Amino acid sequence: MKNRKARFPSARVASGTLLMAMLSTSALAADALSPDSEWMAGDWGGYRTQLQNDGIKFDVNYTMESAANLGGGADSNTTMRYSDQWTFGTNFDLEKLLNWQDAEFQMTVTNRDGQNLSDQVGDRRAGMLSSVQEVYGRGQTWRLTQFWLRKGLFDDVVDVKAGRVTVGEDFDNFDGNLFQNLALGSGQAGNWRGDRWFNWPVSQWGGRIKFNLTPELFFQVGFYNQNRANYDRGDGFRLDTRHSEGNLVPIELGWKPTFGPEKLPGNYRIGYYTSSVDGDVYSSWRNGGYQDQARAYGGYLLLQQQLTAQSGDVNRGLGIRLQAVMNDHKTSKTDNYQSFALTWTGPFDARPQDEIGVGAARIHVNSDYTRSLRQQNQANGESRFDSPTYLPVQSGSEYNYEIYYNAKVTNWMSLRPNLQYVVAPGAVSEVKDAFIGGISANFAF
Repeated sequence: MKNRKARFPSARVASGTLLMAMLSTSALAADALSPDSEWMAGDWGGYRTQLQNDGIKFDVNYTMESAANLGGGADSNTTMRYSDQWTFGTNFDLEKLLNWQDAEFQMTVTNRDGQNLSDQVGDRRAGMLSSVQEVYGRGQTWRLTQFWLRKGLFDDVVDVKAGRVTVGEDFDNFDGNLFQNLALGSGQAGNWRGDRWFNWPVSQWGGRIKFNLTPELFFQVGFYNQNRANYDRGDGFRLDTRHSEGNLVPIELGWKPTFGPEKLPGNYRIGYYTSSVDGDVYSSWRNGGYQDQARAYGGYLLLQQQLTAQSGDVNRGLGIRLQAVMNDHKTSKTDNYQSFALTWTGPFDARPQDEIGVGAARIHVNSDYTRSLRQQNQANGESRFDSPTYLPVQSGSEYNYEIYYNAKVTNWMSLRPNLQYVVAPGAVSEVKDAFIGGISANFAF
């Protein structure tokens, strides 16, 4: 899932104009810029809280991620890149507004902008497998990311959601990710089948039906229209289905228990997906092209558990997360993935909302894809790595490591420095391991 360099002066102007307008409005609020307020713009004299109580919630968030190459990679020069995302969301509680029991409507518009350091870390002809700035990608553009209706039925035994949706908001999902490296976040099944499974911020027509078997156990099935035009830059508000290619169908069994007297929460999920869209079979390359096609499928596993509570507070303590993805060996460039992460929330009594995290991820390249690259180089008479038309041979695995400290500066702002280490960027042995310094920040307006 590689991305192109963005050029969006108009988007930057629009974002800046909106920000100035918001800040001007916030000056009217007595608690604007107060560290104790939930929002940078304040509570609008209590009007915002009143709206929420009445069933209308506004969310405006800004995320920035900066990364610098401290050594190694394909481009060994020290470079820095900056990427960001604006999120404008509105949620309508239809039970409060229309007396429609257990129903809600969500609309979210996003904008991504900036550049990605991974373009310098990996060889430009192949790129990295992961990204050192997870907020970058999926086309640097404005998008209608969410436009859906959700309704609970039969005392919430059945839950239905439909509209413009992203797959990863429901499947292979966990909340609260603070890692800057893409390989350590939520929705990993979509990261390694990005040509079939579209995560945030790319939406598509679709939905899911969820069966709550018990208060802790659920089963869900999704149905998502696959349309490559949804991915294209500038097509973030395309609503037609003229370019539909097929459908993605994921199924998932989930268990969200609590353990012990402190009720430590867990999130356990196992899932499978299949796509009706055919793709090239990498083992069939000969005579200048791929000769066969097949449908894509795969599975995933998510194990997440809070291990401890600190000073009796379940919101503080140690947590662990394990993830794995297996993709079919015919059509997937990356056939398997595993990651491990530990987090410690509230490590210091004086900083109960801060968090420390450390994680590691392995992304493996399909050996059939590796073989096809070698065959293509041989057919093209290419043997020198420094030739512009040589295809770097991606073989084995890329490894990504990260450690971060998230400082909750105010209730509406967090600042997160991090260090990352990438082994074999792009799974290309000729590219040196890279040491990355990063910093990200989140603002709730």
